[in-house]
Amino acid sequence: MGIHIIKMPDIGEGIAEVELVGWHVKVGDIVAEDQPLADVMTDKATVEIPSPVVGKVVALGGNVGDTMAVGSELIRLEVEGAGNAKADAAPARAASETAADTAAAVPQAPSRAAGGGIAGQIAAGMASGAPAAPGAGAPAAPAAARQAATAPPRAAQARQPGERPLASPAVRKRAWDMGIELRFVQGSGPAGRILHEDLDAHLQGQGAAAPAARAGYRERHDEEQVPVVGLRRKIAQKMQESKRRIPHFSYVEEIDVTELEDLRAQLNRKYGESRGKLTLLPLLARAMVIALRDFPQINARYDDEAGVVTRYGAVHLGVATQTDAGLIVPVLRHAEARDIWSLAEEIARLAQAVRDGKAERDALSGSTITLTSLGALGGIVSTPVINHPEVGIVGVNRIVERPVIRQGAVVARKLMNLSSSFDHRVVDGMDAAQFIQAVRALLEQPALLFVEAP
Repeated sequence: MGIHIIKMPDIGEGIAEVELVGWHVKVGDIVAEDQPLADVMTDKATVEIPSPVVGKVVALGGNVGDTMAVGSELIRLEVEGAGNAKADAAPARAASETAADTAAAVPQAPSRAAGGGIAGQIAAGMASGAPAAPGAGAPAAPAAARQAATAPPRAAQARQPGERPLASPAVRKRAWDMGIELRFVQGSGPAGRILHEDLDAHLQGQGAAAPAARAGYRERHDEEQVPVVGLRRKIAQKMQESKRRIPHFSYVEEIDVTELEDLRAQLNRKYGESRGKLTLLPLLARAMVIALRDFPQINARYDDEAGVVTRYGAVHLGVATQTDAGLIVPVLRHAEARDIWSLAEEIARLAQAVRDGKAERDALSGSTITLTSLGALGGIVSTPVINHPEVGIVGVNRIVERPVIRQGAVVARKLMNLSSSFDHRVVDGMDAAQFIQAVRALLEQPALLFVEAP
């Protein structure tokens, strides 16, 4: 038998280090050729690292959340034959240490991220770790057992948060009704199982005040530490960078979308089956494309280190999309060259790709302005954070029907706010306001959305 060391591969694009966001294996597992071993994240996507050989996992090179350099040891396998390293070579981390660290880190492991990720069911397997090797203190165990046998009964000790005490459903229900936390009850049954007698003994030990607790009203003392790793860490870093670098100027405008919604309903009735159903987003994207013709300084990216603003003729529209892993912004390329239905189709395709974790790397970078929407949760107003290094972002709030005075009469109209933010270093407040007013005019007179560019 030999040892085969798999090192962190060069993923390309000049990347020198990556973040380890998930393990598919644990110490002691037998892995097949091409079986996924781990997920690592770059600035753009998550990449699966497969095994080039068949072998048994001896040691893991890091924990979830670690930053690892390209070329560093990722995992160590025991293989048939000589392997590619000496069997007595010291691993990057001891197998027992890595297994223990991995077991501790797994409860906070991230969910699957865009471009690939770790499956949720692996977490349960990883938590088991590897059997602990006998240490120097092993011979003392028999003496400790004899001492415990002759010692008086111990007082009830609190279990650790997350440690599930053994008890039957009937005991659990009675404890719940009595306001007793089972983790504080010492069990006298087999394997420490808590019995009804143990509940009575617990109450007697607490005195007469204990039964006063009412069902459903209990103090909670549990805590959970969740490492910010993987995609969530990237989002945090991106948001921090945007707020640190960019002085945001926010502007909110109310828009009457009654005619727009009527038009959308008519188009869906007539063309929904053949061309697909339209949501509000493609109509808003079209309005932004048309308005940006007169405001090229907003369809731009600002390199503040070089002091250069690049204005783009093409509108590469970032469409903020919520996934189970967090907020991801895929890019709709050349929105200016697409009609309403083409925009709708591409928005739906990109959203599905990032939610399935199948978005291509090129689809996650290069946007020139971003559109974001919380849908039915859009609220009255929001203050969207600019997607650095862009200089503008437009947010959609929910549509509500409210009474409005029109030509002296009170009528019901469908109203919606647009909440936008701009980089005040390169976009003046007047230009930002005029841009949103141009978008408003297009949405309130939706026939203009179908006028071709001059």
